Order: sequence, then C-alpha cells, then structure tokens
Amino acid sequence: MTPLLADLAAQAGDALWGAVAVFLRIGAAVALLPAFGEATVPMRVRLGLALGLTAILYPAVAGSLPPAMPADAVPWHLFATEPVAGLALGAVARLMLVVLAYAGTIAAQSTSLSQLFGGSAGEPMAAMGHVMVTAGLALACTAGLHVQVVAALIRSYEVLPAGTFPVAGDLTAWGVGRIGQALGIGLALAAPFVLASLVYNVALGVINRAMPQLMVAFVGAPAITLGGLVLLALTVPAALMAWRDWAEALLAQPFTLP
Repeated sequence: MTPLLADLAAQAGDALWGAVAVFLRIGAAVALLPAFGEATVPMRVRLGLALGLTAILYPAVAGSLPPAMPADAVPWHLFATEPVAGLALGAVARLMLVVLAYAGTIAAQSTSLSQLFGGSAGEPMAAMGHVMVTAGLALACTAGLHVQVVAALIRSYEVLPAGTFPVAGDLTAWGVGRIGQALGIGLALAAPFVLASLVYNVALGVINRAMPQLMVAFVGAPAITLGGLVLLALTVPAALMAWRDWAEALLAQPFTLP
C-alpha cells in the first residue's frame, strides 16, 4: 500500500506542476486577450476564466509539457518562460482591438468627431473608436472567440514549447511584422473617412476662394459632422466584416509572419 500511495503522490505532483505551468501561460495571455482581458472585466472573473481555460487545456497539452521533475526539485524556470509565452500570444491577439481603435481615431480626426463620447472608458479613445471596438468585441464573441482562443493556446505549445524561452530575434521579427500588418489594416478600414475628409477640405477651399465673404467654417462644420455620421453608418458594417475575417485568420495562425 505504501509504494502505491507513493506512486500516486508522485503522479499527482507531476500533474499539479503541469497544471501550474499551463495556468502560468494562460493567466498571462488572459490579461491581454480581447474580451477576456478588458479593464471592465473584474479581476475575479478573469481569474475564474484563467482557471476554467486551464482545466480545458491541460488534458490537451499534457503531452507537450516537460518531463516529470525529481521529487526534491521545483521547476522554477517555468515561472519565467510560461508568462513570456502567454504575454506574447496575448499581445498579438490584442492587436485585434488596436486595429479598430486606430481606425476609429483616424476616422474621428478626419470628421471632427473625436470627442463626441470621450472619457466614457478607462482610457481615452475617440468616439468612433469606442463604437468600432464595442461592435468588434460583440461580433468576435458571437463568432466564437473563445473557441479560437483555446485553439490558439493549444497551438502555442508547438511553436513555443513549455520550459523554453522564445528566441529573441524570432520574437522581434514576428511582433514587428504583426504590428505593421495591424497598422495597415487599421488605415485601410479608415480609408473612406480619410478620402471623404480630403474631398470635403478641397471643396471647402474652392468655395472659400470663390466666395471669401462666406463663413465657410460655419457651413462646413455641420456638414462634415453629418457626413461623418452617415459614412459611419454606411461603412462600418462592411469594415467590421473585413476585420472579422482578418481577426479569424490572425487567431488561426498567430505565430506565422504576415
């Protein structure tokens, strides 16, 4: 009986350290993941999400974890390697919302709507950014964000093995490439507003040259505000569909260079 209990205790200890290693990666990722890591989500809820994801992922990735450690050794290195891997994945996934906030900021500055709802969130963001980020989060959650996140976390153990630090050069190239792609997508989503603002300002300049006595600012300000709202209603649904396709592709292959 005693040897059996000793074997059971050893196996339980190995499983416990494996679950801790998985939790370290998932906990770091949840802190940055869209929807899961929002500032409006209470800390206890985020902790519960991390524990629930650990229970789901551990059986799937148990074979990818380091071999059993000696009974008198503690794998302290996991406390350094796993959070780094989780933060890397969470940061790239966070670009999904950075794209929408960036596009909303450009659109708002182009149409003079940057402070319509300013200050309604934990961090300053343009009005159109609030609208696009909130709509994008709702769209992503209804499209199965949680399933895609679980799949991405499982695949992360193939690219970033447990217990090893990512190669700094590869991590840098990967991050810079993803950030550049995100900025390009954000600018593309805001392109209709930039073009409309260009046409508006050129037309306003022509009118001002033709009729210097007309106060074009008083005429143009309501026009650009109304035009921005109309353009927002017309273009954002299509922009969000394009963003969703890009976000799904990002989560499907988060560790490949764009």
